[in-house]
Amino acid sequence: MTDSAPLAVEATDLVKVFGTQRAVDGVSLAVPEGSVYAVLGPNGAGKTTTIRMLTTLLPLDGGTARIFGHDVAKEPTAIRSLIGVTGQYASVDEDLSATENLIVFSRLLGLSRQDARRRATELLAEFGLTDAATKPLRTFSGGMRRRLDLAASLIATPPLLFLDEPTTGLDPRTRAQMWDTIRRLVRQGATVLLTTQYLDEADQLADRIAVIDHGRVIADGTADELKESVGGSSLHLVPADRSRLAEARQLVATFLDAEATVTPEAGRITAPLRDADVTTDLLIRLREERIAIAEINVSKPSLDEVFLTLTGRPSEDADTEKDAA
Repeated sequence: MTDSAPLAVEATDLVKVFGTQRAVDGVSLAVPEGSVYAVLGPNGAGKTTTIRMLTTLLPLDGGTARIFGHDVAKEPTAIRSLIGVTGQYASVDEDLSATENLIVFSRLLGLSRQDARRRATELLAEFGLTDAATKPLRTFSGGMRRRLDLAASLIATPPLLFLDEPTTGLDPRTRAQMWDTIRRLVRQGATVLLTTQYLDEADQLADRIAVIDHGRVIADGTADELKESVGGSSLHLVPADRSRLAEARQLVATFLDAEATVTPEAGRITAPLRDADVTTDLLIRLREERIAIAEINVSKPSLDEVFLTLTGRPSEDADTEKDAA
């Protein structure tokens, strides 16, 4: 994926109004083919409403949107043949088995009985559900249901996948498995647009990230670009001997040519780091002064810090989003 890649999704000034509320207020997105594009935002920010418009499930009240060049408002049938959608809640039948669910979806998509059964078998194996293929869904865990829902969205192997909070409620192991699946799909040529409140998910998966708040895109860029927008890297250093904390702080401030702050409780010195190369010179000088170091690390701002800076509030541990709709 490069900056010059053609666009899978091109949305300009999208608007959606519910009564007196502008749930989406001028959202613009550009998603290159063959990439993972993440949309972050707090509950009610407009993420899910935006996805519903792009997937033809809600009419646009303003703006334009194209999927692989097809107009969302004018060519909904063509668009539905190009996309797969996994929502926040599994769209499966509790009374059917995993195999039966996938066969039903396959038949609705026009596959023959034989092809539907073959595709169901392939997808169950791909998502590690073969052993549970004949079990009723009411016996499935949350993670198994989410995997089945994603499998259902891939029956027709669409070139564009919309994943709305795909790992909500999953345990860390199952979430990591889903991440591997998403990466594999992109390697095979798919484009993925996902909404999430898990900032580490966006950091791990996304080529680009848009942050939406109050129905508007307030930031867009790579994870590194967003982190750099709220500040550069920082050096954190802990002397082994607390009695030399002030001396070490002075050396850090001198070599980094920056204000160095001290956290007395932790015995930690923190300073902005504009040039990583000076860290080596600093360590040599500390050794010459016989100031032993118990801990040292360099860190960039986290996406949590980006989120807090941009929205004025910390991210929420993803429950399900309830955008106005």
